Amino acid sequence: MSDGPGPEPPPAGDEVPATLPVLSLALVSMMQEVRAHSGAVYLLRPDESVLEMAVHAGMPRAFAAPWERVGLSAPIPVADAARERRLVWVGGEEDMARCYPRIAVVLPYPFALAALPVATQERVYGAVFVTWPGAHPPKLSDGERDHLWAACERLALRLERAAAEDGPLTDEGDMVATPVAGVAETLGSVEAARMVSRLPYGLVSLDLHGRIAFVNGAAAELLGRSTGELLGTPPWVSVPWLNDPMYEDRYRGALLSQRVTSFVALRPPGEWLSFRMYPSTTGLSMRISRVKAVAEIAHEAPQTDVSPSRLVTISQVLGLAGALTEAVGVQDVVQLVWDEVAAAVGSRALAILGTQGGRLHVLGHRGYSDPHTVERFHGLPLSERTPGTHVLNSGVPAFFDSQEELERLYPGREETPDGFAAWAYLPLIASGRPVGTCVLAYTERHVFPADERAVLTSLGGLIAQALERAQLYDAKHRLAHGLQQALLPHSLAPPPGIEAAARYLPATHGMDIGGDFYDLVPTLPLTAAVIGDVQGHNVTAAGLMGQIRTGVRAYTTVGQAPHEVMSSTNRLLIDLGTELFASCLYLRLDPARGRAVMSRAGHPPPLLRRPDGRVRVLDLAGGPLLGIDAAAVYPTTEVSLAPGSVLVLYTDGLVEAPTIDIEDALVSLGGLLSEIGDQPLEQLADEVVRQSAAARERTDDVAVLLLRARERT
Repeated sequence: MSDGPGPEPPPAGDEVPATLPVLSLALVSMMQEVRAHSGAVYLLRPDESVLEMAVHAGMPRAFAAPWERVGLSAPIPVADAARERRLVWVGGEEDMARCYPRIAVVLPYPFALAALPVATQERVYGAVFVTWPGAHPPKLSDGERDHLWAACERLALRLERAAAEDGPLTDEGDMVATPVAGVAETLGSVEAARMVSRLPYGLVSLDLHGRIAFVNGAAAELLGRSTGELLGTPPWVSVPWLNDPMYEDRYRGALLSQRVTSFVALRPPGEWLSFRMYPSTTGLSMRISRVKAVAEIAHEAPQTDVSPSRLVTISQVLGLAGALTEAVGVQDVVQLVWDEVAAAVGSRALAILGTQGGRLHVLGHRGYSDPHTVERFHGLPLSERTPGTHVLNSGVPAFFDSQEELERLYPGREETPDGFAAWAYLPLIASGRPVGTCVLAYTERHVFPADERAVLTSLGGLIAQALERAQLYDAKHRLAHGLQQALLPHSLAPPPGIEAAARYLPATHGMDIGGDFYDLVPTLPLTAAVIGDVQGHNVTAAGLMGQIRTGVRAYTTVGQAPHEVMSSTNRLLIDLGTELFASCLYLRLDPARGRAVMSRAGHPPPLLRRPDGRVRVLDLAGGPLLGIDAAAVYPTTEVSLAPGSVLVLYTDGLVEAPTIDIEDALVSLGGLLSEIGDQPLEQLADEVVRQSAAARERTDDVAVLLLRARERT
């Protein structure tokens, strides 16, 4: 839509009559200003966090069908633009694959895209995207940026006026370029038409929807169909041997990239034809010719049944497949299905059902105003006759167009006290067995045609695979979490005169299990405290951590001094034959005398906050990491611990991050302790973890042990 004539841009601001197609004219005007060749306007629904495509221009709407309705939290450009009130620029294929892989899977073509919010200072009304062919420079120019922002601001003001006047916008049609009616009209003379008919190769004109608007005699002969059979149809529909998704994909790629595209196809029984498509913003011209010699390009073209709506099916399946690869746990799957599937098909409520112990198990739900609507099915025996149990047991989908149809098949069962009127029950089958049921509920009667049922059933298979993986992950996560909790102390029992608080956070990535540990070992009249870090974030590290903690307790109980405990633990780690090392800080507390004796093995130095608020890093003498040298010695240091002092022991995950200098992190931690160190110890522990320098970029386990000296009574 860059050079050709188009509708006059609408007047600015309040001069636009309310009866004009505001959205369509604003979109086309915007596209003309920046020489874009397609675009769409989305409006934010007032009653839900969903963006709906209101108008589309320049390309068939089917190209953007997977994103007709998108959740505001969906990772796509228009949602990001509306949610974050910013311009989103995607400069080409590489940018799309890196930033929006789900879209790149469905539309793997060279094109550039910009998305912007349609918003005033007070309210977001929606978003806009426009696209350019792949030849567009990788960066958006300042002029294009200014034009786009100005156009979106003008549109937002018009929508604000419409809302103030309580005049909802009427439905507007998409503005696709008018297809060329025929070559004879364009050439303007009978002689020119005769010239085209005499050419030895075929010429075909396709409109933007892929329908044949003109075909010369040579093309009709090569395709093996009469002109009447070809006109008005896409070639992959009217020509059986072109009935292959690959050929349709070439047409989409040519339109989106605006680049010449070609392919070869086998006309049975053994003749190869070459197809070359020349795109523009009004359609495509296609040249067809015989191929004299082609090496074995393909054995045989697929002969599957194809309908014009199949593009939507492929896009939806590919889009969801890309989205579900990001799901980790069951709740991630539930949320993704809600964001990606429910929004796309118009469902207003969702439930994912599973089975546990012969009973129905509600794994998650969204959209129900009263949670009891779906939760009342939790624990229902699978022998109970309900749509959910029947689909789960049989593996056969069920579709109910209305409440009457549901009651006819399941009399006496009140399925929807919330007023839903239609349902789709999709079996979730993975590894040859049913793992659950996906329930989509609609607020109005909804007819499910055959192609939509096929799409939903296919999506159910993808959801099932993601759900099976998520259930396995959740099971491993529960096992790992239980193991970690079993290896750490359930409670701390400090001696009189000492207050203690501890926190443990696993690494952000992985199984939520690691080798960091802490402990308090009461041995009257003194008490020992220990904190350490075994290499790794896995079960091996956690198991070794448990052995070290047990060893420290044993050596402490038999009365070894701090340096002896460290030496014994070091030899234990070497005797275990592991290749892992561990850092450790061990101290013996003597609250009666107000002191602590410490021994350190390659561990970060503790911090001490004095009663007057001053904080210093304790520069302790120490030895190497545990598990390196059996003859290593670990000297001790005595530190004064006056009443009101706070001793902060931690592992390196608290202060280390890829982009943060550890010295700066220690300074920041010291400043925090100086400022809020008088808080109750449990509250202080929470703040230390929350405000630590590495809190936002945590890639390692974190253990913190706080000890405060109190006056003995």
